[in-house]
Amino acid sequence: MKINSFRIALSLVAASAAAYSASAQTKLNGAGATFPAPLYQRWIAEFTKADPKIQINYQGVGSGTGITNFTQGIVNFAGSDAAMTDEQIAKVKQGVVLIPATAGSIVLAYNLPGVESLKLSREAYSGIFVGKITKWNDPIIAKANEGVKLPDTAITVCERSDGSGTTFVFTKHLSAISPDFKTQVGEGTTVTWPTGVAGKGNDGVTALIKQTPGAVGYVEYGYAKNNKLTFAQLENKSGAFVTATAASGAATLNSTQFPSEILRAWPSDPDAKDAYPISTFTWLLLYKKYDNKEVLDALKKFVTYGLTDGQKFADDLGYIPLPKEVAAKSEAALKSIE
Repeated sequence: MKINSFRIALSLVAASAAAYSASAQTKLNGAGATFPAPLYQRWIAEFTKADPKIQINYQGVGSGTGITNFTQGIVNFAGSDAAMTDEQIAKVKQGVVLIPATAGSIVLAYNLPGVESLKLSREAYSGIFVGKITKWNDPIIAKANEGVKLPDTAITVCERSDGSGTTFVFTKHLSAISPDFKTQVGEGTTVTWPTGVAGKGNDGVTALIKQTPGAVGYVEYGYAKNNKLTFAQLENKSGAFVTATAASGAATLNSTQFPSEILRAWPSDPDAKDAYPISTFTWLLLYKKYDNKEVLDALKKFVTYGLTDGQKFADDLGYIPLPKEVAAKSEAALKSIE
């Protein structure tokens, strides 16, 4: 009887210790952009190995939904490739700090069996997405692809169905280079596309491209790389056809100037000859003030990790490490949070 009582007592102590351990764990919930989600998930996995008392959950639901959840106070932090507008920031009573966290390029991935290399001029890819160019052997596409046998296949344009920062960056670029696109479609996290089929998230568009011969769509470079999609060289402002790489993306981002203390800017049409034309920062959205000090301390630890040691995972996953000056500005902005 004494032995059983002792065992019961031990079980109660163990259960109590487990409950204490669970309650001692600080939980952070985030949601938003799918563009950086694979990198954020890697940060979470590596960070929690070193600090298992902090549990972090990030859901890639699209920048639009992330901003909505953040504004409503449903999450502790959010992700957005479109940052936030002044009007959106004004709706957040706790205040907002925008942290450039990583960067990447948007590629035009395509499914065209037999065509391993493709160049798309500014006129060609803006024409495709405005619905003006509908066949792969169109003379405007063929002009930049001498010697490439382009099929007489209909082009299926693949775009995002959800509110998307990737869409915002891509349409902002297209509006900068094409007056037709600017007047007929315009820029935004959601737009009314004149043609094509839509999928949710970068992963949804990736799936559409993979399963649709003749398809072309805009996805973050990392998704194209990890899913072994073929993507086009794009013509930049200087007339050079450039492949998306860490170096060509960095050439774009190094020219970016933040016009104010709010770290928000997009290089919509870079001038440099070696610059890839569609590269962008992506942002973590944090509150300026947190009521819970444990949450604040945990969040600062995690974001500091991402801005420092976490950057070493960027290149392998298809992202562009933050330029040192931008990383320093992000760390300074993080310190301002109370």
